[in-house]
Amino acid sequence: MRSVRGTRLSRTAVLAVLLAAVGCTVQPPPDPMARAHALAQRFVIVDTHVDVPYRLQNSDDDVAAATAGGDFDYPRAVVGGLDAPFMSIYIPADVDAAGGAQALADELIDRIERLAGTHPDKFALATCAADVLRARDTGRIALPMGMENGGPIAGDLGRLDHYRDRGIVYVGLTHSRANHIADSSYDLNERWGGLSPFGRELIEALNDRGMLIDVSHISDKAFWQVIELSATPVIASHSSLRHFTPGFHRNMDDAMVEAIGRNGGVVQINFGSGFLTRTAREYSDAQQAAFLRFRAQSGLEPDHPEITTFGVRYREQNPYPFATVDDVLDHIDRAVALAGIDHVGLGSDYDGVGDSLPTGLKDVSAYPNLIAGLLRRGYTETDIEKILGGNTLRVWQGVAGYGAARGYSPICRL
Repeated sequence: MRSVRGTRLSRTAVLAVLLAAVGCTVQPPPDPMARAHALAQRFVIVDTHVDVPYRLQNSDDDVAAATAGGDFDYPRAVVGGLDAPFMSIYIPADVDAAGGAQALADELIDRIERLAGTHPDKFALATCAADVLRARDTGRIALPMGMENGGPIAGDLGRLDHYRDRGIVYVGLTHSRANHIADSSYDLNERWGGLSPFGRELIEALNDRGMLIDVSHISDKAFWQVIELSATPVIASHSSLRHFTPGFHRNMDDAMVEAIGRNGGVVQINFGSGFLTRTAREYSDAQQAAFLRFRAQSGLEPDHPEITTFGVRYREQNPYPFATVDDVLDHIDRAVALAGIDHVGLGSDYDGVGDSLPTGLKDVSAYPNLIAGLLRRGYTETDIEKILGGNTLRVWQGVAGYGAARGYSPICRL
């Protein structure tokens, strides 16, 4: 169809002309990204794993202002609509083995307290789910904390109480190696065959205190023992699905995802490309093998500058196969199909997975890109609200309620 001047018009344009002739107007179709940004600001976004504390331990970054590096800072979080990034109190396995776990845990908690105390107009400590909502109502970003590696507990429930009092909301039982609590998904030694005797005791203690149990990083045997023992729902604070990364035990297999759904918990999807695609996983394995060969041939120590140079050169010669937003959405789709819409959330691992984040999800400003993808795939706004944070807040409140019934009232700061 052509106009009188011979210029081709789209069907929409022709319809607009015809309707205008009779006094009607045509509204343009809504912009999907504009809608996604609006939903990011309207809904509560909870991300259960952001490694800011350890980043601050090793840099001078001021995350209250825009930073040149890293994945998180206040301005970008505001753009992305992020309301509650769980600050990971990460204890490396070697620090734990060397006896430094407790000192490091307290130092990292101190850093987050200072961040909130220095910038009370931007951040607020959050130790209960209600704190997240109160912080949001006052225009601040809530900073709840989760412990990644329970090494600092050191077999002492008094230490657990200490960390609860300091604001720890969840405890990830171990990290890259077996510790005094449980075996790790990365550790083939399987020292305990799952949970240690103290680990079994700790599950009940965490339940009674209304603290969340994080099953990310633990071995399969330990996972199933936790599911059997826990009286409350558990979370996987930053895990994706093994279906897409066969053989990568750090991710959850289908039966585990289904079990978390039956348990009432939440699987929070990790954004690291190596957690998302087989291609990125295989790249990481090949890079590690090349690194080990280089170390063996060169005899250099891990902190030698040539080690860093090797890594940079390897990436230049072998470009990294970054995942995409659609890969994250594939994990969400499958987790929803297995566990149900009430049992899926987000655990990005921002500032924890290095330069491996997907195209379109490079930092905390990018949650709207994920929301736009969910809209494209037919998720309703109710579904999206659950995935972004509603599911996590519900489980957090429920577990705290279980503790309150046993004499451990929730600790709220706001």
